[in-house]
Amino acid sequence: MTIAELQAQLDEIHTESQGILAAADADKRDALLADEQERLDALLAEFEAKSQDLARMQAVQENAALLNGSTGRRTTPEVPRAEADDADDADDVPAARPMAPQMAGNRQPQQRREPRINVHQDRSRWGWRAFGEFAQAVKMASISGGHVDGRLAAQMAPTSYGSEGTGADGGFAVPPDFRAEIISKVMAEDQLISRTDQSVSTGNSITLPIDTTSPWQTTGGIQAYWDGEAQQINQSKPALEQVQVKLNKLTALVPVSDELLEDVPALDSYLRRKAPEKMNYKINAGIVKGTGVGQPLGIMNSPSLVTVADANGKSIQPVDIFKMWSRMYGPLRSSAVWLINQDVEPELFNMHIKVSNAAENDYVGGVPVYMPAGGLSASPYGTLMGRPVVPTEACNSLNTPGDILLVNLGQYMTVTKGGGIRTDTSVHLFFDYAVTAFRFIFRVAGRPMWDAAITPGSGSGNSLSWAVALDTRT
Repeated sequence: MTIAELQAQLDEIHTESQGILAAADADKRDALLADEQERLDALLAEFEAKSQDLARMQAVQENAALLNGSTGRRTTPEVPRAEADDADDADDVPAARPMAPQMAGNRQPQQRREPRINVHQDRSRWGWRAFGEFAQAVKMASISGGHVDGRLAAQMAPTSYGSEGTGADGGFAVPPDFRAEIISKVMAEDQLISRTDQSVSTGNSITLPIDTTSPWQTTGGIQAYWDGEAQQINQSKPALEQVQVKLNKLTALVPVSDELLEDVPALDSYLRRKAPEKMNYKINAGIVKGTGVGQPLGIMNSPSLVTVADANGKSIQPVDIFKMWSRMYGPLRSSAVWLINQDVEPELFNMHIKVSNAAENDYVGGVPVYMPAGGLSASPYGTLMGRPVVPTEACNSLNTPGDILLVNLGQYMTVTKGGGIRTDTSVHLFFDYAVTAFRFIFRVAGRPMWDAAITPGSGSGNSLSWAVALDTRT
């Protein structure tokens, strides 16, 4: 094996090591995963072993040059050779350095130094050792009459059209290796599925028994009776409905060119994070407003949804919140959440309970409903009626049913395929285009446990539910 071959192997090992760290950085993880740690330790050990082999080969070469007295000591250069026409060939050519002067006419061995190992990162950094060095060169090149570093000039487009690589056309392009991670414009939303009643299936469908009877229902299902002493106990039997839920397939297919994969080491990790984020939004939207055809049956299309009429036909008023709260089945309130479109928030902040004078003919003040006692200078509560308020893009537009919902998602069941999101990578699908395909498949089903709202055992007779929406407003 030659020195050039060893250097190429070191280059590959180092590139893979950087990719592991870049993946963790792209996922914003403070620590590596177990398999990543194991792989990185193996790469570091392999790098150390090959570095020692390279050092020995370089030492032998230097000794040969010293004994021959003609070539001089050979070593890798201290300054990157960015102006070479062929970077790969330039990496493989060792540079010569003059021999040290001889003492008293006798040829004495030069003092031995630890040879410098160069892993050749110039391909991705264009010859720059650090971003600060690159920035300083750009600054000097920007000054009138300033010096243009050869490494900058090497990236300028020689053609007549404008490009980011030409300084006069819009600045010097930043070397790719100084920013490996990919920046996401929008972060993932809160996962509504984690708040639901979750089940896992090994198949593509599941049958669930559901009891739809209410505790005060006097017919059907399990009943309780007051029986006298020594009397025969009355009998009853469960009333269970068998509900079959078929898992729907949610997919994402992302073809990526091999060139892009090489240029952006973190792209693989980015795709494995971004695709599930996109799927998460689709699942949220399915839980809120899914049609039930090829996707989950959402809250807004559930036959058990209760819709409350708006008080004034305009903005949300405190009485609207109180009416929605009163239609939520009491035992479910303690774990209910508010789902809102973010456009609803200004109306929530503006809500207050009016306080009148003693004669009740004039308003003298008000008490904020969605604001802490400290006013706007303090952090607003993230709760309404003591329950969390969760903004989500899955909710409908302002002033339409579904822009604000009060729901207990524990009454919404979701079923997922065991193993979670299946991720596959193939180079064969678009092999003739030099494109790698990333495929993501997630099987999930969802539907409310309630087939209808319930009628209370006493009171006004207004139906109660696990999901309450506010009606259309103008």
